[in-house]
Amino acid sequence: MNLCIHGHFYQPPREDPISNYIPDEIGAEPFGNWNERILAECYAPNANKSSFQKISFNVGPTLMRWMNHFAEETRDRIIAQERWNYDNFGVGNGMAQSYNHCILPLANLQDKITQVRWGIKDFELHFGHAPVGMWLPETAADTATLCVLSDNGIQFTILAPWQVKPVDGAQGPYLVELPGGREPFVVFSYDQELSTRVSFHPSSTENGDLFLESILSSRQENPEGLILVASDGELYGHHQPFRDLFLSYVLNGAAEKRGVQWTYPGKWLKDHSVKSRAKLAENTSWSCLHGVDRWEKTCGCTPQAYWKAPFRAALNQIGDWLDAAFLDVVAPIFPDPWELRHRYIDVMNGLIDTSDLCYELAKGNWRKDQLNRVQDLLSAQYERQRMFTSCGFFHDEFHRIEPQNSIAYAAKAVYLTERATGLDLVPAALALLRQVYSQKTGLKGDIVFSQTLLRAKEECAA
Repeated sequence: MNLCIHGHFYQPPREDPISNYIPDEIGAEPFGNWNERILAECYAPNANKSSFQKISFNVGPTLMRWMNHFAEETRDRIIAQERWNYDNFGVGNGMAQSYNHCILPLANLQDKITQVRWGIKDFELHFGHAPVGMWLPETAADTATLCVLSDNGIQFTILAPWQVKPVDGAQGPYLVELPGGREPFVVFSYDQELSTRVSFHPSSTENGDLFLESILSSRQENPEGLILVASDGELYGHHQPFRDLFLSYVLNGAAEKRGVQWTYPGKWLKDHSVKSRAKLAENTSWSCLHGVDRWEKTCGCTPQAYWKAPFRAALNQIGDWLDAAFLDVVAPIFPDPWELRHRYIDVMNGLIDTSDLCYELAKGNWRKDQLNRVQDLLSAQYERQRMFTSCGFFHDEFHRIEPQNSIAYAAKAVYLTERATGLDLVPAALALLRQVYSQKTGLKGDIVFSQTLLRAKEECAA
């Protein structure tokens, strides 16, 4: 029996949008913030037990960036364990993740491309090789997103079973047809019952032996198949205490004694061919049974979140204004202005400076006196991407820090754009965000926007 556990390891950006430091966070005590606490409870224990060598996993870029500064030893152990698989089998067990954890079916095409390309570059920077698979935030998928993955060399992703419609009742993994003459795309669907037990029923993972016996007794032997369990990686020690011990136990000997072979999607694809076919259920995810409604309006997941529809509409409109301002300045200079944004990840990763990137892409039209304007606009585009982080829309209440951060990113992007172009988007943005408010506290989006805008101006004037 081939068995795989996938862990989705991710933390949202916790940094204050202006200072870029993480403030002390209530509830994370005795640690200063939640990243530090989860590191101690989950990331470090699992890395110390070498569990990252045997599971399939992805580490979100915002989390990896934090580890670069505050958890280098744990980061290096995760990378070394992934590289062991790559060096021994020619394919690693790590998957990339699109960069800012945006819900890609709700993003426009250029944002999809930026998110995927930035995610691939982040993976290559840390693991030293190209990714074969990519984890989609909240597993949210549509055909256009799979096309972007395919166009950028990604071969597979993992989805919930209800996100694919098997042809003739076939069992996965599946080939999903893509338009435009592209090769079919591989989708692994996780085992719904096992994944639900692991994620939401702590008693099912209290005893590793009973857990494995239950799989063997309830799943038919299929040497060519793959049983895949998917869950948030933070479950193993943070959401559920001591589950790092459970994971280490089942990975190291307990499963092999029962004839279970641990594998991961990239390696499975090297050893097997995919023949089953399925159709994609468009605009679906693993954490909203109403598709992707949770991130744009009220639905059964957050039925009282009336602020979400005007919030999504406001950010979409602000994003369009920011894009138009970006293109007004950049398009006359660069033959492909979006390629400049896609490639900006190399500047963010310290591989090249903005000036050299502009010289490379401007095809002789570049003047150095334009550097500050273009740098501000690229920085604004980075903040624009952060505006749509999924966490800003996930919960029921608007007064939480996550949606407030999304507005703060928007305010910083508007400020940088005005500094570069003189375009004052503030009145129009405030009018939109005035319609966004918490029914519980009365907090309004325009207040959050104004406060962040004032802080941005004060910092730049200092």
